[in-house]
Amino acid sequence: MSKKWYNLFVSVDQTAGQADAPPDEEAAPAQTSAAQAIADIAASVKPPAPQFADAVTNPTSFQEIYDAAEIHPPAHGFTVMKVADMLRSEHIRNLPKDVKRSSVLVALEASGAAIQEVIEDAVKRDRALDAFERVQERSINDLEARKSKENQAIQTEMDRLIAEHKARIQANNDELAKERERFYSWRLKKQEEEQKISDTVSYFVTDNPITAGGPAAAPASSPPK
Repeated sequence: MSKKWYNLFVSVDQTAGQADAPPDEEAAPAQTSAAQAIADIAASVKPPAPQFADAVTNPTSFQEIYDAAEIHPPAHGFTVMKVADMLRSEHIRNLPKDVKRSSVLVALEASGAAIQEVIEDAVKRDRALDAFERVQERSINDLEARKSKENQAIQTEMDRLIAEHKARIQANNDELAKERERFYSWRLKKQEEEQKISDTVSYFVTDNPITAGGPAAAPASSPPK
């Protein structure tokens, strides 16, 4: 095409400028029929489920997703993305919806492109995005399952180590308690032994040098430095 695509819309824009003219009684039904026809085309499009030929290294790049799904622009170049850019063009973006639709259809007709091809392209891209979403969701679910299993193994190991160390602590406390009990039992016998010695010595001395009382008080602990 030697002209810009928006040059094809001159006659359409002129029609839009006649807003004060009496409406054509047949215009509304015609527009509704056109919209319904496009909707019917979209409903009839059933492309095969997308298959990703290549790995997608950058999930934020939709173009890379389309390329991986082998969605390529047709020879005339009118993809749904190009039509979306056309609808947002400064030349027609502020026009009524029906005028913008007519403008796009004029451009497609002038380029030998069918609206059905654009709808098919749209459906393919939508299904590719849905399929890649499922791929990512499945990947996340698989990761969650692996990490949950790993966390469970870590928790089991932690519980084992905690139980093992608690058992060691209990064994230490039991050993200490047993040793204290042995010591206190020995102390009682020691006091009995000292008392016997003291009683014996008391017959022969005025000041008994034998200490038969309780244990000496433990020295005060040093204050922390």
